[in-house]
Amino acid sequence: MTVDRRRFLADATKYLLLTGAAAEAWPFVAEGRPAAAPGYDMARHWWAMFIDIEACIGCGLCVDACKRENDVPPEAHFSRTWVERYYIAPRDVAHPEAEDRPVVDSPDGGRHGFPEIHRAGAGAKSFFVPKLCNHCAHSPCVQVCPVGATFESPDGVVLVDKDWCLGCRYCVQACPYGCRYIDPRTNTVDKCTLCYHRITRGLTTACCEVCPTEARRLGDLKNPDDPIHELLRAHKVQVLKPNMATGAKVYYAGLDASVR
Repeated sequence: MTVDRRRFLADATKYLLLTGAAAEAWPFVAEGRPAAAPGYDMARHWWAMFIDIEACIGCGLCVDACKRENDVPPEAHFSRTWVERYYIAPRDVAHPEAEDRPVVDSPDGGRHGFPEIHRAGAGAKSFFVPKLCNHCAHSPCVQVCPVGATFESPDGVVLVDKDWCLGCRYCVQACPYGCRYIDPRTNTVDKCTLCYHRITRGLTTACCEVCPTEARRLGDLKNPDDPIHELLRAHKVQVLKPNMATGAKVYYAGLDASVR
């Protein structure tokens, strides 16, 4: 077997450049990478999302909109965003010392809503928790990618270059939130991009756009006039798995402590 020396050197150089700290210097707008809209200044934005648990009704419109907007495979286990329902049964009178433990379900990722809970009784409670990539400021997925295919854009969005992705699954295993999957059509990783093709054009994400109760709010933390600042001041907010110290930028209001 013969090897084209020029092609070999080019490929070898590419992989060397994209390992370790050198990956940060690689040009952002490159072939295969999600490109920002013309005239969009990445340095002027820092994106985040606010989610109000008490406002979420579990309708699943966000999941369906995301699938349609981003060409996500229709199967339930392929999701850029999904909704989980947490049901906490009344304390057992016969065993009052037992802790309340939530039962979690997410049929079809919550895309078509949730069936009624027939076993609900006095003292029971349930709530819905939308999930998506947390676009961490210190992303484990970015750290483990051997070729720099997973990267953080200057405006704080964690993205994937499909042309560079090897499908090695390191990032899938490293994500503490289970927010990545391998697209069976390309054998490359896929995840929420905060609808980067929309937000760099002045639009909101597909999931925020269709939410009937405004439970989801996209926010620009660098814009002092963005409503997200007032939302963060007015609510006690939490992030998922704070002990992981990933710098998650999806902020939850009304998140029950039992689901962290």
